[in-house]
Amino acid sequence: MLDTANYTPRLKTLYKDQIRAALKEEFGYANDMMIPRLDKIVLNIGCGAEAVRDSKKAKSAQEDLSTIAGQKAVTTIAKNSIAGFRVREGMPMGAKVTLRGDRMYEFLDRLITIAMPRIRDFRGVKGTAFDGRGNYAMGIKEHIIFPEINFDKVDEVWGMDIVIATTAKTDAEAKAMLKHFNMPFTA
Repeated sequence: MLDTANYTPRLKTLYKDQIRAALKEEFGYANDMMIPRLDKIVLNIGCGAEAVRDSKKAKSAQEDLSTIAGQKAVTTIAKNSIAGFRVREGMPMGAKVTLRGDRMYEFLDRLITIAMPRIRDFRGVKGTAFDGRGNYAMGIKEHIIFPEINFDKVDEVWGMDIVIATTAKTDAEAKAMLKHFNMPFTA
């Protein structure tokens, strides 16, 4: 059994021991508080038209996202009614979860080392998907790349958005930090 009192995620230890020093040397930070760090990771599944036809699809997406994240996902609801799409205000449309602390580091570790290599025809992730403030966003076409999902019990394959929020001031600093975490950037 895992001793959670003394357990520290592998990437968190790597960040404290090696990555902080490497970033401080690379960018010449005067203060340790200037060194960028991971703030949070937000996972999102949008069901779209499937949720309009069958309200159980959003519940299924929420359960799958909770399994992947290791904490309960929140159901997202439609803010406005859109008659052309048969969407009513308050209708469940997907699920989201925000990871912080140890769960965030554990998820990033599983994403980089286990899930990404399972993507078909994977050559790396875009190195240009930063928002200008040091946050990185990416999409996954199939949520079944995560080992926690039992492929036999999946009723629908969902796409998934992953946003990695950092405290970096620039995209170059955030990209350098994620490269130290072994994020497989193409360019």
